[in-house]
Amino acid sequence: MRMDGATDFREKYEEYANFINNALDSCLATDNKPGAEIYNAMKYSLAAGGKRLRPVLALAVCEMLGGSRSEILPFACAIELIHTYSLIHDDLPAMDNDDYRRGMPSSHRVFGEALAILAGDALLNKAYELMVSHMLKKEGDLRACARAMDVIASGSGADGMIRGQTLDVCYEGRELSGEILEYMHRCKTGALIKAAVLAGACIGGASVPEYEALTRYAENIGLAFQIKDDIMDVSGDPDLMGKRSGKDAAAGKNTYVSGYGLDKAVQMLDRSVSAAVESLGCFGAGAGFLRDLALFIKDRDN
Repeated sequence: MRMDGATDFREKYEEYANFINNALDSCLATDNKPGAEIYNAMKYSLAAGGKRLRPVLALAVCEMLGGSRSEILPFACAIELIHTYSLIHDDLPAMDNDDYRRGMPSSHRVFGEALAILAGDALLNKAYELMVSHMLKKEGDLRACARAMDVIASGSGADGMIRGQTLDVCYEGRELSGEILEYMHRCKTGALIKAAVLAGACIGGASVPEYEALTRYAENIGLAFQIKDDIMDVSGDPDLMGKRSGKDAAAGKNTYVSGYGLDKAVQMLDRSVSAAVESLGCFGAGAGFLRDLALFIKDRDN
């Protein structure tokens, strides 16, 4: 669907996000058994807001290729569960030591560190439960589902998101080369964004050229998302971001702003977004939402 204006894009984005939120609500039904407190902690962080960017990407890519929402939905929800678990763990005192997330007290501030860790663990496991359960209900060739699950597992694992977080922790306070800085952020932030796009491509039945084009798109918007985060940390509005500004610099984090300066970081953001938009040329007008989404990443304020 071609988005003819900002209003059309916002309406479509909100439609996708609401669809995802309804599905997430239904997948975390609690019970009255002992230990049900874990669901309160899981649902607290999952319901704390957020843009639902990653599952929206999965849905949008799949639909652009002619796939169905019902087929991509379990994978889209799984990606958001994984993303939420990573935020819970990132906020812990042993990691980024953040007391607020999206304007609300972090999970460990509300439930304590032990239950926050368990909530993150449970969200990660629930993600794989959703995907496997969906596959067990299907008949016939499961190759597309297996490929989608593979890109999600790879993107969130030791060679993806966790690799990036490892670099972030190990190199805190140490200056990085531009090459390692980019690699760190392609893993830490970009890998799960890329997984969302490629999961949608798998379920939507992308051809080899389409898959390659979407890979380039995903890599560029993933990088753009992180650069924009780094820019907002020094120039963003804390009230809009739901967290304090300047925390990366105070913690000695390696960012695009610390490495290149604010003006150069803005230029790099522009280049990444332009490259993402250009990569969608083979899809014509059908990629309008994805083009607008790249611009949304560039212009967001939280």
